[in-house]
Amino acid sequence: MSTHFMGEGNIGTDPEYKLLPANGNQPPRGVMRLNVRFDNPVPTDTGNVDRGGFWANVEIWHRDVENWATRLYQKGMRVMVSGRMVLDEWKDRETGEDRSQFKVQAVRIGILPFRISQVVLEPANNTPQQPAQQQQPSPAHNQNGAYSKAAGPDGEWENPVGQGVTPDQ
Repeated sequence: MSTHFMGEGNIGTDPEYKLLPANGNQPPRGVMRLNVRFDNPVPTDTGNVDRGGFWANVEIWHRDVENWATRLYQKGMRVMVSGRMVLDEWKDRETGEDRSQFKVQAVRIGILPFRISQVVLEPANNTPQQPAQQQQPSPAHNQNGAYSKAAGPDGEWENPVGQGVTPDQ
C-alpha cells in the first residue's frame, strides 16, 4: 500500500546512512534515514497554528547519501519531503508479533532556508577555489551574474554569487 506524500517539517535526529556494495549489475548505492516531525498547520484569523503534527521515518536511496548525511542534512533543519507513504511490515524478532509502521520513501528532500546560518558554494569537482571577490572572470562572463539584483521584502540586493555565470544561462 502506498500513496503520494508531500510535507514540510524539521529533522529530529542526525541522519543515518548505510552503504550497500555493488551487487551484480547494480552499482554501489546507499540509503539515508531521517526522523522528521511534519507539521499540521491549520489556518486561523491570526495566521497558521500547528495542530499536532506527526513523526515519520523518511528514507531516500541514492549513491551520494554518505555525503548528504555527513555534510548536508542536520538535526533541527527544516526540510520539504516529496515521495510516497508506504506501510512497512515485519515480524518482531523478540516476540514474533506482526508489526507495521508507515514511512516515507522520499524522491526529493529539499532544504528550506530556516535555521540556516551560512551557505558555502563549492565547485562540483571539489578543487580549492579563490574567494568570489578575487576571481577574475573571463570576458564572456557577466560579472554580476545572470540576475545582478533581486527584489526582496527589504528592497533590492546584490547577487553575492554572480561569478562564473554566463548571460545566456
